[in-house]
Amino acid sequence: MRLFVAGLVALFAFAAAAGASGSLVIAAIAALAAGSAGGAIVTRSFKDIYGPLSFSRSTVIACAVAAALATLLLARLTVYIADPSRTSYSVVPVSQWEVRHSCATAYYMASDLVRRVPNLYDLGLYAAPDDDPRLPRKPRTIGIFRVDQYEYPPPFLLVPRALLMLAPDFVHFRMIWYGLNGLVVLAGLLVVAWHLRAAAAGRALLLVPFVLMSIITLNTLQKGNVQLAVIAAGMIAMVLVERKQHAAGGALLAYLTLSKLYPGLLVLYLLARKEWRAVAWVGACALLLFAATILDVGWQPFVAFRHQLSGLLSGEAFPAFRNPAAVAINHSIPGLVFKLKLFGVTGLGFGASQLVGTVYMLVAVALTLVLARRPARDEVAPLVWMAILIFATLRSPFLPQSYAPFPAIWLLTLLFAVTPTRHWTLSAFIALYLVLNIFITNDSGIDPRITAIVATIPQALIVALALFVLRLSLRSTPTSQTVPAYAGTHASASSTPA
Repeated sequence: MRLFVAGLVALFAFAAAAGASGSLVIAAIAALAAGSAGGAIVTRSFKDIYGPLSFSRSTVIACAVAAALATLLLARLTVYIADPSRTSYSVVPVSQWEVRHSCATAYYMASDLVRRVPNLYDLGLYAAPDDDPRLPRKPRTIGIFRVDQYEYPPPFLLVPRALLMLAPDFVHFRMIWYGLNGLVVLAGLLVVAWHLRAAAAGRALLLVPFVLMSIITLNTLQKGNVQLAVIAAGMIAMVLVERKQHAAGGALLAYLTLSKLYPGLLVLYLLARKEWRAVAWVGACALLLFAATILDVGWQPFVAFRHQLSGLLSGEAFPAFRNPAAVAINHSIPGLVFKLKLFGVTGLGFGASQLVGTVYMLVAVALTLVLARRPARDEVAPLVWMAILIFATLRSPFLPQSYAPFPAIWLLTLLFAVTPTRHWTLSAFIALYLVLNIFITNDSGIDPRITAIVATIPQALIVALALFVLRLSLRSTPTSQTVPAYAGTHASASSTPA
């Protein structure tokens, strides 16, 4: 695993350094240094994992094959990130939609426009002059890429605007963004694995490649959507809080909540568990980030966001709802309203979507409170955090297949790591993994009604996995004493290295 981690750190660092410096020589040096450091850190962090892994030989072989595939696929993708003209290296090169769609364009454009326009959320800023609101959206372009619509709160732009100072154009911005997102996702996977107990930590580490080789992960990293990094950073924040690093965890949760809103359910979880110091740090850091955003871009973006909020909650602000193919691959709970319209159900619209979303949000809050009131075993806690994030993401009006299954795929590997002999076999794990990786492109030409039916299968599995964690948490018995979760504390002189 040391070589695997070192290789991926080197790939992501190369992309980020090349984008920031514009020099392949500097990027190569940065990649070598970062890869060496990453390999050394993972070796030192996991060196004291003792006891049997409880994995069959076939499972270990499958993990090794997944590691090789993940490395190959990410190396291939990095070529396309570095050179957009090499579209054959795209994750799905046969789809023009996948080749040309880039969520990072929205972050790049918004970072540049935010101080120069009165309404950052004006659709006309991102759409072509001849865009017809009655038809599927026709976007502006940056090179080969279609410009996406910006739909996040203003504080999110603190990071993209900082990166904009390093990037002279979108190609370089895209390289930096890809590298940083990849490093955050990899760090999240490793930190959560390290946080687990003894053999479970080793098993989770071995299963990391399954998350990274997923078409969901690869496709989202290519498009530059920040969702994967938000999930990973949210999990890192919870590990920090669990380790009593309240300031760091609180600062991270504050930025994530102000940027994407839904991580606020993790803050509610901490509040219900009376983690007062962590919540206080979240509040204090949120005020500082809010002030920093105002100093940077002023009040006007917040005024525009307040007017946009109703449309964001109902879905009306999302141009994707003008496209039946996009509606069909929407995994959100409010999105079910529009899937029903594909099958001829009349009388439903954005008002119904907002109502469903509001009712579902009350359910998600209730489930979070239930999970918070039941102390979980140390190794179950990360599963609970991931389930809360899944419940939170499902509230979004538009949750496309390109990133919706990511937390469920990660959760599946954690469930397999924590309970390998009680609930899972390799064949069951792979079957569920493949279901979560069902992927149909927007330009596939398949009837949207068929796509909607097929897409409902992974959507149902996402919900089922989160509910399974709820059941597991309710049935678990907390440990009688607090023991640091990293594997080295459970070592004994008579143990054998895994």
